[in-house]
Amino acid sequence: MVIGILKDIKKGENRVIATPGEVATLIGDGNTVKVQKGAGEKAGFEDQAYAEAGAVLVDTAEEIYGTCEFVTKVKEFEPSEFDLLREGQIVFTCIHPAAHPEEVQALLDKKVIAFTAEDSHRYGSPNCEAAGKQGALFGLESMLTINGGKGKFVSGLGGAPGMKVLILGGGVVGQAALSVLRALGAWCTVMDINIGTLRSLSRQYQEQVNTMISTKENIAKLLPETDMVLNCVKWPKGCKDYLIDRSMLKLMEKGSVIVDISNDEQGAIESFHETTHENPRYIEEGIVHFCVSNIPGAIANSASIAYAASVLPHFRSIAKNGVAEACARDGFLRRSMTTYKGYLTHEETSALQNRPWIRPEEILEIADRQLDQAPHATVTRSANLIHLK
Repeated sequence: MVIGILKDIKKGENRVIATPGEVATLIGDGNTVKVQKGAGEKAGFEDQAYAEAGAVLVDTAEEIYGTCEFVTKVKEFEPSEFDLLREGQIVFTCIHPAAHPEEVQALLDKKVIAFTAEDSHRYGSPNCEAAGKQGALFGLESMLTINGGKGKFVSGLGGAPGMKVLILGGGVVGQAALSVLRALGAWCTVMDINIGTLRSLSRQYQEQVNTMISTKENIAKLLPETDMVLNCVKWPKGCKDYLIDRSMLKLMEKGSVIVDISNDEQGAIESFHETTHENPRYIEEGIVHFCVSNIPGAIANSASIAYAASVLPHFRSIAKNGVAEACARDGFLRRSMTTYKGYLTHEETSALQNRPWIRPEEILEIADRQLDQAPHATVTRSANLIHLK
């Protein structure tokens, strides 16, 4: 297969989807790999390293799209890329389809076979780990007096107590943030809706982390004594409620910090609006908000290495076995299929955009096989199904 590695063009994105190590592996499997010049430069991977791994360096994205059967990168397709897509082409990136109807329409119109990377990770996204760990550090930076924060040091100083932190969500993101903050000496409370998750975290930290069931009422009780809140909740898209509404900001001391790592529009934090690394913070009701949408882009080298390691098995399987067989063998890859030659195959997108969809196993004609299974990627369901005759 001819595989193309694109240079990401989204503002603030510094990662690359494959390092020279993964490129060498794919070439060793018998594939041809083309890499757009400069694709890995900001993550610390020079063009020369890709060339030494056996890649063909090309000047433009147009050449990648025009000559490669399989095209991949880190972030969503920008509108300038829509017309470059070709019918039958396999594309793999973080599409976030439910939130991007124009992008989905382009994928359908171009009749590509698209996979949304964020749903393909069997052991949780490495980007979630990166966002949780680095997001915690950005929160500490936001707590500095020079950034509008109340000026508390994370573990305290002699005679001065350390920070009290509330982590909303005990999944991959929340656990990653907790690991950093506990190591640095913060006093942490984790809230989640899963009592099993809370018990597990409590045991893991020898009962030295407080845990509570996540409700708006419990959050309100803690906010007056909380220095920093990290939102790590995968909020159901379309939900009209909030875990922290604007009025609740008044419960917090001025200079307290909210880090919205989840970064959802109409998400768990009503006062959220997306920011960038160039202008990462704003203050509302005296509370410092850090709401950068691309936290892993700040640690591009480590995040690229971890991300590439996670997706390499999918790339190898698709190239070796073809799309249908690869999806039969891996339920996480199958659930991440977003479009197939003009058909929508992503359930959450169907529900939230009111589009008909078809199950990947049906469009791939593998429904009668013994398939590797995976849990649903989200809680959102759609009965707006297409059935082939």
